[in-house]
Amino acid sequence: MSLRLRMQETDEYERLVKFFVENQLEFDGDEEVDTDIIKCYKVTHGDDHLVGAAVLAKREGRYIIDGIAVEKIYRKMKVGEILLKKIIGEVKKLEGDSLYLVARAPEFFKKFGFVAVDPEQAPNFFECKYCPQYQVSCFPEVLKLEI
Repeated sequence: MSLRLRMQETDEYERLVKFFVENQLEFDGDEEVDTDIIKCYKVTHGDDHLVGAAVLAKREGRYIIDGIAVEKIYRKMKVGEILLKKIIGEVKKLEGDSLYLVARAPEFFKKFGFVAVDPEQAPNFFECKYCPQYQVSCFPEVLKLEI
């Protein structure tokens, strides 16, 4: 038996945000930072069961991954890698020179060339600092990929 997953672009941003919250990627609160959503991708199984998602956005003129998550039981199936490569490819098509994200699992992203940015040098456009979990139970790293 093979597992058939399907990746596609979607306009279901609110559904993806809910998925990010359910997978403990995001705190369920209003965004404090203006965000221009560029593309949203979802990976589904069966009858539209969401197993992975990613959002490419732009803040203060810089490309960011506004969210990327994979349901726990699908994490060893390269779903995150496929989503990440899709986002990087899109930034290249848009002629972007870098891509930022805040990572709770930084080692995954470092395998693809992302490097940590000193918090003092990091762009001040992520809402982490407004989150009640920040530096209490969540210690994310700001990462950057040169494209």
